Amino acid sequence: MSKLDYCFSNDYMVLRPDRAGPVELLHLLFSTKVGRNRAVDCFTSTEVRSFPRRLAIFLNLLLQILLLALAGPLAALGAAVELLLNLVDNVLHGRMEYPDMSSPTYRSVTGLIDRRVDLDRSIKPADSRYDAALCVMASKLAYENEAFSFKKKRTRPSSGTWSRATGRWSSCGSTTAGTFQNAYTAQAFVFCDKPVDADVIVVAFRGTRPFDAARWCADLDPSWYKIPRLGRAHAAYTHALGAQRNIGWPKWVEHIKGKPQKVYAYYTIRDALKELLEANRKARLLVTGHGSGGALAVLFPAILAYHKEKPVLDRLAGVYTFGQPRVGDAMLAMFVERNLDRPRKRHFRITYGDDSLPRLPNESSAVHYFLHFGLGLHFDKSYRLKVVREIPGEETPWSLRDSMTSRVNSAWELGRGVYLGYRRGAYFREGWLLLLLLRALAVALPGLPFHRVQDYVNAVVLGLGGYIPKEN
Repeated sequence: MSKLDYCFSNDYMVLRPDRAGPVELLHLLFSTKVGRNRAVDCFTSTEVRSFPRRLAIFLNLLLQILLLALAGPLAALGAAVELLLNLVDNVLHGRMEYPDMSSPTYRSVTGLIDRRVDLDRSIKPADSRYDAALCVMASKLAYENEAFSFKKKRTRPSSGTWSRATGRWSSCGSTTAGTFQNAYTAQAFVFCDKPVDADVIVVAFRGTRPFDAARWCADLDPSWYKIPRLGRAHAAYTHALGAQRNIGWPKWVEHIKGKPQKVYAYYTIRDALKELLEANRKARLLVTGHGSGGALAVLFPAILAYHKEKPVLDRLAGVYTFGQPRVGDAMLAMFVERNLDRPRKRHFRITYGDDSLPRLPNESSAVHYFLHFGLGLHFDKSYRLKVVREIPGEETPWSLRDSMTSRVNSAWELGRGVYLGYRRGAYFREGWLLLLLLRALAVALPGLPFHRVQDYVNAVVLGLGGYIPKEN
């Protein structure tokens, strides 16, 4: 009998760092019976005979325990750093005012690193890069607060706009879901290109912020559920969208009278989309996200297909993810391909350079069920595009040579960041925070800061003469 009784899943393995003490950790190293370990939720008969697999669970739990212990201090440090950077930014721009976190001028660390909110003027709606460029900019904007998104033009909450004349988005609002093991909540913004008779509707899921240790745990966590008809899906992302204990994914959520209504991201976004698509009969739908936001962006249409939401899926023009981690197994891959990539390709998985997040959960995880699917588009450090199934160099163990190569690549990017703005124009000019801190830091710490949204923006705009493949 299972410990959690998740009757929506007929098989699962969920790591529980909140229950992992010295006894449980030692038990993992010396006993194959992981089903009897309080730190691992699975069927009690489950055994893992491979010591390397048990060691991987052990190390993963240790890392999650450390991150969760640092979650509070890291969050406080992140808030202080963000506040200080906004104060410096205000002074540099002649605004002698103390930053207000709820104000339309307050930017996230991501927004301060790359201040662009407009599309490059060379990209037109008929351009093959248009949807990808639109999505990467929406993914970047999803890191900002709602006040910043609304500052260009205020509209009613259910019809956020993006004006093609100014290139500025404004949000229709955000939605959150119940947490997974107190890990994190999913947040998404829904955008329209026009307040009336929109041509494009975009759902952008927020990715992992730099100082959000709880979300780092979710990105590292190899926990999974095997869901009938879907396959094995990443447990943390599944719960972040709003899967409910014991009942999983009912098509409709019934609320009990007299009790506070919980907000589940999947149901809230789905209902908002139905309303917007009904009001804008010609609009195409795009779903996107950066990092863990990309993982949620893939699972969201998968659940739509699971519920047979054909009217919504028929309007889906594409799912564009940037630096997305793995989210499921081969069965989930076939389910997504059958519903998103037939008769035409609609799922595009874009990666850049040595970005580490798409390599998670890795092959040394507790189980090796996770794999990539969708049309893989990989940009190297020179923004050259290659269609791939797996990320180049992914299966090669890290070595001293790789460390030196990564440093050389980082030094190349630092130099390119200096001259790119002069060669390509003001749109590509990088600020002091990106050049002096992140790109210089990348030389000292190879591979660590490669998960940057601005590199994906540049890659989409500059990659291979502007051609983004739309078919295999």
